[in-house]
Amino acid sequence: MFKPSKNWPSASTEALGQSEAFLEFQEMLSRVAPIQRPVLLIGERGTGKELAAARLHYLSGRWQKPFVALNCASLAPSLIESELFGYERGAFTGALQRRVGRFEAADGGTLFLDEIGNVPLEAQEKILRAVEYHVFERVGSAERVEVDVRILAATHENLPEMAASGRFRPDLLDRLSFEVLSVPALRERTGDIMFLARYFASQMARELGRDEVPEFSAEAVAAVEGHPWPGNVRELKNVVERAVYRSESPVITEIVFDPFAASAGLKPAALPGRRIAGAQTADAGSDLPAAPMKKAVLDLKLRMLKSALERSRYNQRKAAALLGLTYDQFRGLYRRCKALHLDDRQPGSLSSPLWPER
Repeated sequence: MFKPSKNWPSASTEALGQSEAFLEFQEMLSRVAPIQRPVLLIGERGTGKELAAARLHYLSGRWQKPFVALNCASLAPSLIESELFGYERGAFTGALQRRVGRFEAADGGTLFLDEIGNVPLEAQEKILRAVEYHVFERVGSAERVEVDVRILAATHENLPEMAASGRFRPDLLDRLSFEVLSVPALRERTGDIMFLARYFASQMARELGRDEVPEFSAEAVAAVEGHPWPGNVRELKNVVERAVYRSESPVITEIVFDPFAASAGLKPAALPGRRIAGAQTADAGSDLPAAPMKKAVLDLKLRMLKSALERSRYNQRKAAALLGLTYDQFRGLYRRCKALHLDDRQPGSLSSPLWPER
């Protein structure tokens, strides 16, 4: 299993896995990392292309030099050239002083150009010259600047198709594709989904100050493993962290893939490729209680609390452990139920002598 060092970018902790597809990809990265040639990474969004580029850098002889990244999709086309190559004072309105571009900042190290398919043709020509001859001019200057930079690029676009249609320079594509590596999608990484889910869950629990390591119910595991994960590792991390944050118990039973569904008046379970763990339909033949949902849930909580207290001889810390809750979570649930002022005559009422305050 590959796990980056603490000196890597913070997001690189997501570069974890144990599947054959993941390990084979990491081996390919290790093989080409020492070769001082451009590498093109292709893959879907959220697969970790920047993490792969970071590994290429840190396994190369340039690892002590800068690793500079630029997401070309985050800038307007008119700004990409000045961002890459810098500019001189007075080159355009607002250029009050000389600014060093990404190429100069990465001198001696590695420059990673993410979503390179978004670079306009004019800037592509300058990139080709910088890759080929290691020289360029800042915007507004004719002075040649020499740099020693290794170029790594990434895209989710079909660059050969773009080159054939005139939207990408074929000569630049040839220069960038000394090696082309395909980052595996999460659905291709058999066995990694729950491995990563448990890792993200434990990290989120730690961030929330919880002592227990979260676990997933069988229904939650089935939902997570059955999801197509169009957003790959980035989507998985977000879904798992949301599930941990929303769960009052260390056992995660509900997985919400689409947080927008409720606000849009949709049923998440009915959305294509999206399910909620434990969700049931009215015609599924289940024995759902006839009582309103809130009352049914309350009755279940009361029965579980009462049973746990009786089994623990009314030791609330032991009762909390029996329910898989922290003591603070148990007390919070206890107080919420107590605040409902249930009828003392109701079996299992929190105001019954069977439910001491301490």
